[in-house]
Amino acid sequence: MKIIKLETFLANAGLRNYLFIRLHTDKGLTGIGEASLEWQEQTVQTLIHEFLEERYVLGANPFDIEDLITRMVRDQYQGGSTIMTAISGIEIALWDLVGKACGQPVYNLLGGRCHERLPAYANGWYGGAYTPQQYADRAKEVISRGYTALKFDPFGVAWKELPRLDRKQIMKIVEAVRHAVGENVDLLIEGHGRFSVETAVEIARDLEPYHPTWFEEPVTPDSIDLLYEVKSRVKIPLAAGERLYTVSDFYRLLSKRAADVVQMDVAHCGGILTSKKIAAMAAVQDIRISPHCSIGPVALAATLHVDIGTPNFMIQEAYGEFDVPWRDALVRGWNPLRQGYFYLPESPGLGVDIDENIIAAHPYVKNAFPSLWDRSWFEKFTQNQRDQKD
Repeated sequence: MKIIKLETFLANAGLRNYLFIRLHTDKGLTGIGEASLEWQEQTVQTLIHEFLEERYVLGANPFDIEDLITRMVRDQYQGGSTIMTAISGIEIALWDLVGKACGQPVYNLLGGRCHERLPAYANGWYGGAYTPQQYADRAKEVISRGYTALKFDPFGVAWKELPRLDRKQIMKIVEAVRHAVGENVDLLIEGHGRFSVETAVEIARDLEPYHPTWFEEPVTPDSIDLLYEVKSRVKIPLAAGERLYTVSDFYRLLSKRAADVVQMDVAHCGGILTSKKIAAMAAVQDIRISPHCSIGPVALAATLHVDIGTPNFMIQEAYGEFDVPWRDALVRGWNPLRQGYFYLPESPGLGVDIDENIIAAHPYVKNAFPSLWDRSWFEKFTQNQRDQKD
């Protein structure tokens, strides 16, 4: 069996554009992948067709995943999120092909199930909330859907520093959410790499009374040393890894134990097999994984196949119920989320397929995702959430 055709499809989903990949073989099988990357979807699409398609993909045996991805990573030379996302999307599609060829779900080819269901944490639920009471009210809505964990970024457009009065107001938001959901619900505080070391330490100490399950990306993702410095000075757990892109990046993170939870993104770090390798390195250090996935449903499907066969899996990000209404229709209604848990069927491959008609009905939108450090982030996020409720 060999690959004879590669297609890409762009679709808008509100604040994001999704880039899907479809591989065709001479045996009539197709494999689906996703290579979505905020602000850079068209660039990733160009890389796929200019650099990867003819040189590596066309004519390849889809079973040769290790060799194909090793050569792609080696030969691209420069590294970074854009090319690694392109490579990851193809890798995901290869696994979908292999699963279909074998008549098995991808997780069975990776060692089988370790979990019957996967706990999810809600993300994207707090758009439009400004006051502590608004956050609390929205948090109650989330918990009513069955979630036992929720993540949020209460820091507005903060960058590096955060004045004491602003910190006090933010802690009122966290306190209100904690009071609204009770002590048995996990609170995951998102930092988006906003802060200096000193500010991150101060915030972490302020968060302690509210018992967060983690403080995510408190400092720039570029520096594992800065992250380690924060970790050495605070008591609450730290999570990081969504903006690391190579196995060697994760080796440095894990060898220093600079985080308590590792959040590789399957659609950016090299794909499914690389994610399993990272999870194995984390297990040796007694560190759990909670893969990042705030993009589309095909990337989510790939991530769930990693999760369900990984012993040190902790919890999975769930954005789907707070995304655009047509999100699941992009893959013909596939939705594995029920009452705060993910469930995977036994369908061959990833278990999804794209719907070209729905994709065509929601064309690419330039600069759909605003800067998190611009006031327009609040305005667009708020409007996006309101649109979903109308």
